Amino acid sequence: MNWALEVKGLKKSFGGVAVTQDIFLQVAAGERRLIIGPNGAGKTTLFAQITGDLKPDAGSVALFGDDVTKLPVHKRIHTGMSRTYQIITLFSKDTLAHNVVLSLLGINSRKKSMFSELLHKDAIYQHAIDLLESVGLKDKAHSKVTEISYGEQRRVEIALALAQKPKLLLLDEPLAGLSLDERVMVSELINGISRDTAIVMIEHDMEMALAFAEKIMVLQYGKCIVDGDRDAVVNDPKTQEVYLGH
Repeated sequence: MNWALEVKGLKKSFGGVAVTQDIFLQVAAGERRLIIGPNGAGKTTLFAQITGDLKPDAGSVALFGDDVTKLPVHKRIHTGMSRTYQIITLFSKDTLAHNVVLSLLGINSRKKSMFSELLHKDAIYQHAIDLLESVGLKDKAHSKVTEISYGEQRRVEIALALAQKPKLLLLDEPLAGLSLDERVMVSELINGISRDTAIVMIEHDMEMALAFAEKIMVLQYGKCIVDGDRDAVVNDPKTQEVYLGH
């Protein structure tokens, strides 16, 4: 099978402490994969190696059948991968529309110097508005990031990620810090993403995350201790003991 994502033998240490220990992961096209584990399990470090933000000490990463282990972040994005981060990375003093337009320009052949013209009359601006509409924020397109709620900022980040038309989307705790209503809204948004896109998500809100997941990997101290179909993983004694506290 030509996997959307294939990780083989990934290892990473900091100061002699292993934070990723021989991880193997395969994600099929359109799959919904959840990665869980206690704080310090190595989840975000694993994401960083997949995206190229961190160079692994050993192992390989392939996207859609192509080895990208040595590619920098910006080149991996052009293979069809996109991600969100635990810490929101928006331009806080700019409008929502401006943030999305800049994301679109990142994958567009045009130069950022043309932004002022594009802002008023180019189709790329309308595309940005359409993306904001898809996450329920069209009416706030001209608001600054500082003027909207934290949950709305999370939705803008998802819009930015979707702007790149990813075939693989990595979501790092998209529900963190949200109110119950916001978690429900963002969960519905994620669940509504087309099956043309495979999604790998790190999340601590188990109720919301389990409703999303088809397959789950459980990490502890950088090691994969359980991996498989959702129900089998949830009912595995190792998962119960290490993550769910049973």
